[in-house]
Amino acid sequence: MRKFIKLSLFLAAITLTACTGLEKSSTPKQTTELVIIHANDTHGRIVEGSSDGMGYSRIDAIVEDYESKYKNVLYLDAGDTLHGTVMASLDKGESMVKVLNETGVDATVPGNHDYNYGIDRLVELSKQMNFPVLAANVVRDGVLKDKLVFDDYIIKDIDGYKVGIFGLSTPETAFKTNPKNIEGIKFLDPVETAKKVVKKLKKENVDYIIALAHLGLDQSSEAKDRSDNLAKMVPEIDLVVDGHSHTVLPNGLEVNGNYVVQTGEYDKNLGKVIVTLNTDGTEKENISLIDKKTAMTMVEDPDMVKLVKEISANQAKITETIVGKTDVKLIGDRAVVRTGESNLANLLTDAMLWKTGADIALTNGGGIRSSIDVGDITRGEVIQVLPFGNYVIVQELTGADVIAALENGTAGYPSQHGAFSQVAGIKYSFDPSKPVGQRIVSVIMANGESIDKNKTYKVATNDFIAAGGDLYVMFKGKKVLGNYEGLDEILTAYIASGAKAKDEVDGRVKVIN
Repeated sequence: MRKFIKLSLFLAAITLTACTGLEKSSTPKQTTELVIIHANDTHGRIVEGSSDGMGYSRIDAIVEDYESKYKNVLYLDAGDTLHGTVMASLDKGESMVKVLNETGVDATVPGNHDYNYGIDRLVELSKQMNFPVLAANVVRDGVLKDKLVFDDYIIKDIDGYKVGIFGLSTPETAFKTNPKNIEGIKFLDPVETAKKVVKKLKKENVDYIIALAHLGLDQSSEAKDRSDNLAKMVPEIDLVVDGHSHTVLPNGLEVNGNYVVQTGEYDKNLGKVIVTLNTDGTEKENISLIDKKTAMTMVEDPDMVKLVKEISANQAKITETIVGKTDVKLIGDRAVVRTGESNLANLLTDAMLWKTGADIALTNGGGIRSSIDVGDITRGEVIQVLPFGNYVIVQELTGADVIAALENGTAGYPSQHGAFSQVAGIKYSFDPSKPVGQRIVSVIMANGESIDKNKTYKVATNDFIAAGGDLYVMFKGKKVLGNYEGLDEILTAYIASGAKAKDEVDGRVKVIN
């Protein structure tokens, strides 16, 4: 178990929130090394996976190993951590918080998926954390004045050097979690917020500034909200510890002499930055990644192993229940469901029609998070596929609305696009050589007729899309005909009824080359 306040820092280091100020250290400065271990987008990967992460028992071991070798070590988490696996979501993030507390995180920033349980639950979880949640641009709407939801920054005194750390959540959270999860919350402009926080930190005579950000480097994101733009527009930031885009940066991304660092996804890597702080005000960063292969040479931390066993035992009664069987692998791989048709996506959307009796079912490929292997299907595997707790809503849309929805879903193709439209009750074709918004070539109903733009249809979707998530704005505010159970519950019931998926897809999504 990592010690939350190392003895070597206890007498020489102080951590304060933004509202308190920090007295100048009386210790004369000397050249000092600070080791920053960082993670991002672990998405609840608590245990080692065959195709993903190293697991937290080895993350914990790595952090402890560096603490045994260096006097000053920080472990920072750049968000999208509390949600994404059965173990993390069954108790709405509480198990993940226990794991992070055991690891000894020094600070985190909320990623868009950390809001998936709702803002009130996230605040509740933050109170269980033995470390600060930082988000300088996340505020509650106020009549007279907006109010910060979390702390904006902290300052750590490292051997006489003041290290300021502040947080920024992506404004894309407004449509990359269910909008209902963030009602009453605003995400302020990252650059403008950063400038204000940096000004405060400079008044505190901070020597080294870290932006702990969940902004990302996706080209599909607005340029002004990306971490590279943050580093460019606010050069006083010495280091951006980033997440969101699942980008692997082995040696960081240099921007104006400073760096953006990111590790990829699912704890396949940990980031390591060794910062040399010099008495003349200069600094130097040595940036690298600790990969899973290296991590597997570490002996698992026994306290973390014990904790994970306790969590698993408590959840086993739910997750190990067998709900059905499949004779073929059900494909939910990210690269498949975000770019085209999948037999698992087809099974899911068929289940939505089976439950609701709607004319059309449409869900986003980004909501499908895992595959299911041949053999018995457990409740836990279904939740792994659909970990977000979304429920099904049937709404009334015109044919023109449906076409607009499909245009939105195919807008990111050929890139992996979370909004990609997975459907039942229709077959559609699109031409990616055409401009975005003009790609849909045909939409054919189950009876073989072309969709009628002027006709009204019953469309089953998930509550995330119904609220306008993933830019499916054509659903927002449309008449609701019915509310149903969660996607995972409906898929579980459909499988339990004896429904089986085909090995091959059936052509309900066609790409015209």
